[in-house]
Amino acid sequence: QVQLVESGGGLVQAGGSLRLSCAASGRTFSTSAMGWFRQAPGKEREFVAAINWSGSSTYYADSVKGRFTISRDNAKNTVYLQMNSLKPEDTAVYYCAARPSHYGLVLIAGAYGYWGQGTQVTVSS
Repeated sequence: QVQLVESGGGLVQAGGSLRLSCAASGRTFSTSAMGWFRQAPGKEREFVAAINWSGSSTYYADSVKGRFTISRDNAKNTVYLQMNSLKPEDTAVYYCAARPSHYGLVLIAGAYGYWGQGTQVTVSS
């Protein structure tokens, strides 16, 4: 069983920055593929970023490439999403997800087995 708790969301002006954190319970974090997704009102959940178990490989949605950075600290069982140059269209609930015992990147929501409760990010214009 893996529990994920996101934090760091909030209200920020366009052009600003936020750092989201996702703290994981359990002993499988260091061998888990991790990802961030988001869901805006009236829209489907969409992929944002993914990171492999060691942090050596990452992948981003085109809409956030160059502005967002995913990273992880296996000693702290935490994955981060640094979001810079935020835009109003980044407004959404952001979720982290875990797939234990998977050493590659996971880009599809259905492939993740565990999800956090989400944290709201609102970017004002």
